[in-house]
Amino acid sequence: MSALDPTASARLKRTDDGLVAAIAVDDASGEVLMLAWMDDEALHRTLTTRRATYYSRSRQQLWTKGETSGHTQHVREVRIDCDGDTLLLRVDQTGPACHTGTATCFDTDERVLLPRE
Repeated sequence: MSALDPTASARLKRTDDGLVAAIAVDDASGEVLMLAWMDDEALHRTLTTRRATYYSRSRQQLWTKGETSGHTQHVREVRIDCDGDTLLLRVDQTGPACHTGTATCFDTDERVLLPRE
């Protein structure tokens, strides 16, 4: 059972597997860094430690950003969107945010579906 505050928990709309999307944004630049998933325990740990903790759908376990790579996220603020189905984390990123070693998971032209006007 998670120790997440019941008031915060009640505001969340989760997927069928109990997860909520979490978007990490660089606090200083506003650049979108990555998208990950959180369950109640990951959110609770993030709120209490200020270290971004997520839930890995592939490994089915919690992971704290940077625990193996050293590329940490110190959480400055957590917001819930209007529908309660997405979290926005404003973070101080140390090192690259993406597992590929790039600064952000959204930084290559290869992934652009619709170019800017």
